[in-house]
Amino acid sequence: MTDTSTPPGSPTDAPAEFEAAVAAIRAAAPREEVVIAEIPAPKGLAPSAFALAADVRPTQHGIDSILGTGRFVLLHDPEEPEAWGGPFRVICYAQAPLETDIGLDPFVADVAWAWLTDALAARGANYAAASGTASKTLSTGYGELADQGDGAELELRASWSPLDDRVGAQVEAWAELLCMLAGLPPTLEGVTMLRTTRAARD
Repeated sequence: MTDTSTPPGSPTDAPAEFEAAVAAIRAAAPREEVVIAEIPAPKGLAPSAFALAADVRPTQHGIDSILGTGRFVLLHDPEEPEAWGGPFRVICYAQAPLETDIGLDPFVADVAWAWLTDALAARGANYAAASGTASKTLSTGYGELADQGDGAELELRASWSPLDDRVGAQVEAWAELLCMLAGLPPTLEGVTMLRTTRAARD
């Protein structure tokens, strides 16, 4: 990944199982269109935590890309909370603007969730107890914001329990989801985009 410097507040003296999971994340090979950096993990959610932030690079092919952004947090609790079903839990979100007509599609949220689960399955990520929400927002600018016109945005928030410390594949799946939301072509066989082209932005 692009930036693997240790941010302030990173866990020290963490359990070996958690250290192995962090090492697997740092060894992950996400799509090159995604810029990923380690950030301070949220406190109070678990004894050990590790967090990433990501942004999708603009396309290099002369067509404006609708960028995506997201966060990925790995939690570890050796007490294995009942709701987790194990010592690990991932919390993540992915967000990107959409063309307004795509935002009106009643199935767009279902497609986003399917992209995540397909990406996890394609990379052999072992997980259980997945849950999440997909939210689409439509907006219209008025007054001094009238020039912005109509807009739409899709956000997916999800969590699941990795069944082992090989979490690198799950980071790669999350990065794939970000690229798909940003309108970049999928790398997974059998996965289609919401639309093959996106309108250039002013």
